[in-house]
Amino acid sequence: MVDVLDESAKTWGAVNTIRFEARDAQGEWRPLHEFAGPIAGEIRAQGFNTDADAITRSLREDLGVELAGARALLLGAGGAGRVAALKLAAEGVSELFLVNRTAGKAGAIAVEIGRRFPRVKAALGYPKGRVDLLLNATSLGLKPEDGSPLDETQFSLSQAHSVYDMIYRPVETPLLRAAKVAGCRVANGAGMLLYQGARALELWSGQPAPVPAMRAALLKNIYGN
Repeated sequence: MVDVLDESAKTWGAVNTIRFEARDAQGEWRPLHEFAGPIAGEIRAQGFNTDADAITRSLREDLGVELAGARALLLGAGGAGRVAALKLAAEGVSELFLVNRTAGKAGAIAVEIGRRFPRVKAALGYPKGRVDLLLNATSLGLKPEDGSPLDETQFSLSQAHSVYDMIYRPVETPLLRAAKVAGCRVANGAGMLLYQGARALELWSGQPAPVPAMRAALLKNIYGN
C-alpha cells in the first residue's frame, strides 16, 4: 500500500511507520519536513519498520537480556510474533522455540528462519529445560478475563530466567504476575512502545527523539503516573 519500502520493512516483512516524501530541486526524494513551502510535485509514501529494533532495545534495557547465544521461547506467530522471531534470530539466539495456536503459522516462521538464519535452531513446541527468555507476542492478557497464554502443563515458568510480555496495558498481565511469583525477571511492552515511537518521531522530524520526556508522557498516559 506504500510506494517504496525502507530496508527495515523489507528485512522484517512489516510496516508500522509511514513517511511522506517529495523530490527536491535535484530530483532526490526528501522527507516533507525538509521543505519550507508548499509541495507542487509528486508525493510518495515510504514504509519503515521500527518495531524490530524496539523489541531488542527494550529487552536489553528493561530486562538486561543479551540475545546472542540465548535460548528463547516465543508465544504467538501473528504479525508481531513473526517480527519478533526474525529479530531474535538475527540477533543470534542459539535456539528459538515457537508456540502458536495455529501450528502452520509457526511452522512457516521456522522454515523462514532456517533459510535466512541457518545457525539458529528453530523448533515448534515447548522446550525441555531452561530458557533465558520467554516472550509473549499474543493478545492474551489484554482483557481482564484472559488467562495466561502459556500452557504450564507443557512448560513451567520456573524454567524461564526472564519473561517479557508485549502487552503494556494492563501493567501486569496474568503471565507477568505468575512469572514474578516464580522468581523470573519481568517486563511489559511499554519499553517496546516507547522505542518504536521514538524512532518513528526521528524518521518524521529528522531530530533526535527526547526519549526521557517521551517516557514520562507515555507512562502518565497509559498508567496515570
